[in-house]
Amino acid sequence: MNSTTSILLTEEDPTTRAFLAENLAADDYQVLLADSKQAALAKLETRRPDIVICDVNGATLDLIDAVRGADGLGSRIDASVPLIVLTARADELARVRYLDRGSDDVLEKPVCYPELRARVTAVLRRCRPRQRGRVTRVGPLHIDHAARDVRLADTPIAVSATEYALLAYLAGDPARVFTKPELLRDVWGYRAQGRTRTVDSHACRLRHKLLDAGHGRWIECVWGVGYRLVPLAQQQQQGRAA
Repeated sequence: MNSTTSILLTEEDPTTRAFLAENLAADDYQVLLADSKQAALAKLETRRPDIVICDVNGATLDLIDAVRGADGLGSRIDASVPLIVLTARADELARVRYLDRGSDDVLEKPVCYPELRARVTAVLRRCRPRQRGRVTRVGPLHIDHAARDVRLADTPIAVSATEYALLAYLAGDPARVFTKPELLRDVWGYRAQGRTRTVDSHACRLRHKLLDAGHGRWIECVWGVGYRLVPLAQQQQQGRAA
């Protein structure tokens, strides 16, 4: 199935770029190459890859912001495209910042290729719907898993790949409070909870996007536990009021 999956590899170092491209192609991925932020953005607009792997050192540092900041209307860039960051910075603070800025995973350089391949598979598994063609409806909230489309009372909501995965996970059991360790494990694929605010930052961005659509408050923080969608009765009430 890899032959149908396209990867945009943005890496400034020609040796590393050639090494990763050769291995990805050998694993039957369609590989698009870029050596700068500008080249990457051009291919994101014209080729629409399934996932992006980018080195954030040097001129590509603000590529994450450029992708996640795409408005989905005036830009042809898919702001929800999954994104894996490669970085020479091994400290935890740098990794957390990349995650908070919108990356879906972070991998330290020099890269171990088998680990990168495994992380690509894991990110695509989390971001792609498990049941294609299925639509989840919770009150006025509609999640089309085949199209990865989110709407509130017919208002489209532009979400990143991780925000979509988080929302779809919460909507799978809207009456339940999911703990942060559960969300880190099942949405982000982390085995350990760690000391990050990754869940909080993504939940906050998602909450504001849903609020901006004008259909009420949907993401609820249960202090000391985790997150859930607002109670179903309240969601239905919002739907009738919309």
